[in-house]
Amino acid sequence: MPFSDYRTALVTGASSGIGLAVVERLAREGLQVHALARSADPLKALAERTGCIPHAVDVRDLPAITKLAGSVEFDILVNCAGVDRPKKFLQADAEDIELLLDVNLRAVLHLCRLVVPGMVARDRGHVVNITSIAGAYNFGGNSTYHATKAAVSMLSRQLRIDAFGKRVRVTEVCPGRVATDIFAHVHGDSAATRAAFIEGFELPAPEDIADAIAFAIAAPVAVNIGHIEITPTLQVPGGLSTVRPERPASPPAVT
Repeated sequence: MPFSDYRTALVTGASSGIGLAVVERLAREGLQVHALARSADPLKALAERTGCIPHAVDVRDLPAITKLAGSVEFDILVNCAGVDRPKKFLQADAEDIELLLDVNLRAVLHLCRLVVPGMVARDRGHVVNITSIAGAYNFGGNSTYHATKAAVSMLSRQLRIDAFGKRVRVTEVCPGRVATDIFAHVHGDSAATRAAFIEGFELPAPEDIADAIAFAIAAPVAVNIGHIEITPTLQVPGGLSTVRPERPASPPAVT
C-alpha cells in the first residue's frame, strides 16, 4: 500500500535511536506523525525539525496512551520503545523484571489493543513491532529481555491471524546490533561503553532500520512483509558452548 493511502502514524520511543529515525522517515513521506517518548526536550527539537506532533508520555502510562489512541485514527503504529537491564537471570531482581515487562511487552500489548481494532474496522493499517534478534537466538546475560522480545515476536504473528480477512499488515523488525545510544542508556555513557559496543565496528545506523520499515509500509497492499532480520554483516547470531563440570558429580547417598 503506498504511503499516500495512509495519513497518520504513531511512533513510540521517538526521542532517540530507531524511533527518532522512523519519525523523520515517515514525516518525509507526508504523514502526520505522532512521536511519543518520555523525554520532552528531544521531542520538542524533533517536532521543530520534522513537524511531528510530540507527546511527552511514558508508554507505561495507560490512561495517557488510551486517551491518545482514542483521539486519533492511526493508520500506522510503530512500537519502538524498549529498555534493557542486562544481567544473568540468577541475579535478576523484581524491579528489573517489572520494568522490562511494562515497557517491552505490556505497553506493546496495550497499544495494539487500542489501535488495531480501528484498523480492522477501516480495513486499512500497518503495525510495525521492533523486536530483536534476542527474541530468536540465545546469548548470555539478558534472559528477561529475550523473553519479552520473544513474546512480541509471537504477538506479531498472532495479530495477523486475529486481523485475518482485513487489509491490516503486520511487520516484525528484528535488529541485531545497531549504532544507537541504547548502549549508553544501559551501560552508561562512557568511553568504555563506546569502545565495547560502537567504535571500530561496522554497524547499521538507525536510518537503515527506518528505511527497511518504510520499504515494508510502501509495499503494495497485496504484500505483507512479515519479518525482517537486520544484523551487521560482521555479526552472526547463535553458537554452541560446552563446558566441563566444576567438580565430579557426587554419588547418591546410601541409606
